[in-house]
Amino acid sequence: MSTTLIEVRPAKAADAAAVASTHDEAWRSAYQGIIPGAELEKLINRRGPQWWDSAIRKGSRVSVLVFGDKVAGYANYGRNRARSLHFEGEIYELYLRPEFQGLGFGRRLFTAARRDLLQSGLKSMVIWALSDNDPATEFYRALGGRMVARSSEKFGAKSLDKVAFAWTN
Repeated sequence: MSTTLIEVRPAKAADAAAVASTHDEAWRSAYQGIIPGAELEKLINRRGPQWWDSAIRKGSRVSVLVFGDKVAGYANYGRNRARSLHFEGEIYELYLRPEFQGLGFGRRLFTAARRDLLQSGLKSMVIWALSDNDPATEFYRALGGRMVARSSEKFGAKSLDKVAFAWTN
């Protein structure tokens, strides 16, 4: 009988390449057909191993979900960036490699990030998702998020709607 360890822990600089690879796979899966191809490539290519290494070394809050010895997902989070929304914390990104979706790992990663924000005194939080990304919007609703705002973001010539989900304690 073998046991595979599943853990959520703070990312280390040594995880940068694995986080970049996870980002690449997850974004291609989530946004193909939503974000225009050339724009999606630019967004993915800007976040290579060096970018993640720098973010982790500078103290950005990045957590990884590790399945065995493989980074299956990551979340980065901190203070809310949208001044118009009166929530203290924000999960900026939460992504899993496609083969690890639908297994409860996203919930584990979300819960760990939320707990870390709460322990830092950030008692309410928000997360944004593109409206057309049905798996993400359904996921945040299932976690009890309530829609609190709408906005849009430009990707090249295309403008996409996005929604904010919030949680309070």
